[in-house]
Amino acid sequence: MRTTQSRMTRQRKVILEELGKVYTHPTADEIYTMVKEKLPNISLGTVYRNLDLLAENNQVLKLETAGNIRRYDANMNPHSHIRCVSCGKIFDVPYIDTSKLNLNSECLNAFRHINIRVELDGVCTECSQKK
Repeated sequence: MRTTQSRMTRQRKVILEELGKVYTHPTADEIYTMVKEKLPNISLGTVYRNLDLLAENNQVLKLETAGNIRRYDANMNPHSHIRCVSCGKIFDVPYIDTSKLNLNSECLNAFRHINIRVELDGVCTECSQKK
């Protein structure tokens, strides 16, 4: 992954500030709505470009779970996520120690490991109570 250091523009600063205020792991569209209140002239494309740049520079996490909309997280402390398969909301899970995983298989040895991401799926309390 390449990192491109660039200056902290006002737009980028506001995006980071607004993302840092929530723990809902919003989509780019949701972040756009939040940021638009402070920067009425910002475009959705600008928000997408800045989120991609912030993710490349390891200032935000880009959550790309299989088959779902990309979401963003300002919490850069080590942690995992659990996704509700019913409503799609994503919640933080305390750090999962992956050092005990057995990564010595023929298939895995063919790769240079860059990142290990644990994805958990379940049904949140709110959705469980609806059923």
